[in-house]
Amino acid sequence: METQTSTTTWVIDPTHSEVQFKVKHLMVSTVTGLFSQYEGQLEMAGDDFEDATITFSADVASISTGNEQRDGHLKSADFFDAEQFPKLTFTSTGMKKTGTDTYDLTGDLTMHGVTKPVSLKAEYGGQMQDFYGQTKAGFEVVGVLKRKEFGLSWDGVTEAGGVVVSDDVRLIMNIQVTKQA
Repeated sequence: METQTSTTTWVIDPTHSEVQFKVKHLMVSTVTGLFSQYEGQLEMAGDDFEDATITFSADVASISTGNEQRDGHLKSADFFDAEQFPKLTFTSTGMKKTGTDTYDLTGDLTMHGVTKPVSLKAEYGGQMQDFYGQTKAGFEVVGVLKRKEFGLSWDGVTEAGGVVVSDDVRLIMNIQVTKQA
């Protein structure tokens, strides 16, 4: 007789999550942006998040940096080309425990029509039951991407020869997930 392993599904709670990025501007200051429309889930066997399968997508048109003109430029063909590539997606290839509450998260990120493997760090914040009896879990996920590897290659150079936007983009995601019944 075969034993069946039950699968647990957790869905991102966008009300209690943030998906941000930070990029150097003129190499002297940092601009923070976010995606306000996204969805994702984790599926795993048992109760341990190690080896969870994670899928995530964000609507590129929901990008916001607090500046309408800059947001329009980011959505344009110079950067994300939101009209042609409306979503960025991530599908995990591994989630390995590295400490009591830390994980190495690897997966394939597709952005601007280009898919590349990425490595991120995830810190587990724990679990708690909310006022409605739902089980919630939290993670902070961080990493650095090279935007040019994904075809976001627009470059501006100042008169003095300075770079306008760095190639490195830091990701900071604080994600709360809800366990599904």
